[in-house]
Amino acid sequence: MRFKLFLLWGILACTQTIQAQLKPNLADSFLLFVQANKAKASLYITNNDTVIAKLNQDKVMPLASTVKIMVAIEFAKQASAGVINEDSYVALAELNKYYLPNTDGDAHPNWLEYEKVNKHIKSDSIKLLDVARGMMLFSSNANTEFLCDLLGFDNVKNNNQLLGLKKHTAIYPIVSSLFMYQNPKAVSEERILKAIKKMNEEQYSKNIFRIHNQLKYDSTFKLKFRPQDLTMNMQKVWSDRLMSSTTKEYNQLAKILNNRKIFNEDAYALIAEILEYPMESKAFQNVFKHYGVKGGSTGFVLTHVIYLTKKEGTKMELSIFLNNLTEQQQQQLEKWLDPFEAQVIFSKKFREKLIF
Repeated sequence: MRFKLFLLWGILACTQTIQAQLKPNLADSFLLFVQANKAKASLYITNNDTVIAKLNQDKVMPLASTVKIMVAIEFAKQASAGVINEDSYVALAELNKYYLPNTDGDAHPNWLEYEKVNKHIKSDSIKLLDVARGMMLFSSNANTEFLCDLLGFDNVKNNNQLLGLKKHTAIYPIVSSLFMYQNPKAVSEERILKAIKKMNEEQYSKNIFRIHNQLKYDSTFKLKFRPQDLTMNMQKVWSDRLMSSTTKEYNQLAKILNNRKIFNEDAYALIAEILEYPMESKAFQNVFKHYGVKGGSTGFVLTHVIYLTKKEGTKMELSIFLNNLTEQQQQQLEKWLDPFEAQVIFSKKFREKLIF
């Protein structure tokens, strides 16, 4: 069984984006795939507020881990307003409540190892800011669910109006949603999926929050998780019902982060610490004033959002969503995406090819 939930490009891949411009053939491969598979793709790319590429930009598609941008924004809002203290510590045991082994491509354990190496863990606790960064750098689903609880799911969701997002589906607990696809009583898979597909968004979310409360308050509940039940059919329905939006709306969101006009200076400073981690690389510092990124994937989805301001003043926002991919397609596209984005960012000649 291929079980791949929310794998993403970590900081290593992001710091390789500049070097990736040296691979124009891979960028062309990505472009040719999208041109030949338009029904599977959505793009919206702007350069200094001018749209330079668009395809299915109003099509609602699963976001995968890219939705975590919304959580990062609410974190920065509350921390800058003094509602939470980003330098306060949280016990690792609290985060562990939300961790399900073998469901995140080892994102959470890899994050913990990273924090140990960097000596950020004290008395089995870690700063909230590092939890938020782990949500982005490593895409820890456990960190995400914990932060949504801390910040308030409704508070995260209510930013849709502030940010002008009209096609964004409701925010719900990512980890807890996996329990919807359990089959402990040997009920037929077809019957389970039929029941899930019948649920509207409100019913689906209500069931997930019920599970979420069990996961949060019952330390033995997560022991009931059965990853073996999550067949590819189950994973596909789960993936299709993930939080969704459009590339046009996420490009708009990227522009808000890039232009730094809606939130206060302290909030943007925190957003930079969480989302703009590639700027910790000298290679990026030499070229960019700002560079924020978030990507995500399931076994069928690939999403990526970038906003950047070059030192010479050029601003760009890239939103790229793909869905209904085969295993082979996704593996290829993961290799081609960074080179494609690098060519878009650095090559005017390549940008002229963006015709769909």
